[in-house]
Amino acid sequence: MTTQDLIALAGEGVRIYDLAHPLENGVPQSADHPPFRMSVTRRHGDIIRKDGSSGSTEILFTSGHVGTHIDALAHASFDGKLFGGVPVEEAMDTGRYVKHGAEQIPILMCQGILLDIPAVLGRERLDPDEEVLPEHLDAALERAGAEPQPGGVLLVRTGWDQLFGDRAAFEGETTGLPGIGPDGADWIARRRPRAVGGETIPFERFAPLTRSRGLPVHKRLLVDEGIHIIEIMRLGGLAAAGVGEFLFVLAPLPLVGATGSPARPFAAVKTAE
Repeated sequence: MTTQDLIALAGEGVRIYDLAHPLENGVPQSADHPPFRMSVTRRHGDIIRKDGSSGSTEILFTSGHVGTHIDALAHASFDGKLFGGVPVEEAMDTGRYVKHGAEQIPILMCQGILLDIPAVLGRERLDPDEEVLPEHLDAALERAGAEPQPGGVLLVRTGWDQLFGDRAAFEGETTGLPGIGPDGADWIARRRPRAVGGETIPFERFAPLTRSRGLPVHKRLLVDEGIHIIEIMRLGGLAAAGVGEFLFVLAPLPLVGATGSPARPFAAVKTAE
């Protein structure tokens, strides 16, 4: 893609699809992380300047893994090692990660492909605890009509963002969550993306009440392959429009030493002339 191609995308004839959920108090999240909190700390009128002007500010409290976010490579380890064989004791210093922290997540502007699993199965969304299999991914890739480029982004749709307004259903603690399993992770790794994403909290399949049994897909992608994972995305708009391939853009916050970052990814799609 040339500079002129990128400039053209910023002009007319391009539609932007926001792939992030609004972030507010009480959003669905993993019980493993502190909740998001936002509170106004200074109201208009609390301080009034001589010219009559006033300002208002707030305080934010959040984990790097609440709302739409991207995992840094420091987020997961296996046998005491991060991606590249980095020992966890070497990766951390004075309460933050000096290797593989969120500030090292690259800004992403690359090919994106939507793998719409419910569409190829002829359903509205996947069932709780349902695994996305390699044959599902093959069919979804064929439907998208695109060839994955190394360093791109693959977004796996389950239809789960339809439940975002129902916190208990979306979190799936007692019902399980649909997603990628170990075989699907191998399928993804062979295509060498820079990142993958999905709509659920963990991206990977969760059986009911099994939170403590490990995260094999996180291990395979983050630890073995160095592939970032984007979670709690909003993919319904892309699916409804029948979009398969697009320009994907995501800029994480440069949170030094963090294990993840809130993000606002979007897809840019050229409209018909």
